[in-house]
Amino acid sequence: MAHHVATPARLEAFSDGVIAVIITIMVLELKVPHQDGLAGLRAVFPTLCLYLISFAFVGIYWINHHHLVHRTEEADDLILYANLGFLFCLSLLPFFTSYVLEKMMDSFSVALYIASMIVTGFSFLLLRLAIGRRLRRSGRLEAEDTAIQRKNYLSLFVYLVAIPLAFQHPRVALGLVAFVTVIWITPTAGIKSHREHPRNEPG
Repeated sequence: MAHHVATPARLEAFSDGVIAVIITIMVLELKVPHQDGLAGLRAVFPTLCLYLISFAFVGIYWINHHHLVHRTEEADDLILYANLGFLFCLSLLPFFTSYVLEKMMDSFSVALYIASMIVTGFSFLLLRLAIGRRLRRSGRLEAEDTAIQRKNYLSLFVYLVAIPLAFQHPRVALGLVAFVTVIWITPTAGIKSHREHPRNEPG
């Protein structure tokens, strides 16, 4: 029985649609405060900060997903299932974001929020490994791919450290989560620069 192989363009189009819905759902959770003036702004400031973290989290995954998918010429069953697993985990982020806000950023809700990021990060790592497997077979795996994979492991480690910290200092733990989003800006910028000055590659 032949294995189904999809085009990267179709995979990316589907993923873009799901990620767009995820961001839209998070935006709908933003509510206008009852208080007027600065008091109202202060009341929604924690909500805006958490939304910013969640938005950056989704946005950085979207950028890295774009660059990752473009590295492969075909998407086999393993890549398709890994991609579905990643999108499922990422789609839960609006729920956990709302959960943290509903529970007023208490220790348990923050720890659960970070745990969801670990699961999402691990699912994206599986997608990266699935695509890396095809790149390795075609001789297109580069040192840059290994370096970015290490960033993935580093992110998971920081999240693991942040979970026990959340039970003592939940806001500091959220600060660590924000720090991870900053970590990912560097490889994203590097990939962009690499694409602007490509080497001679097949095709």
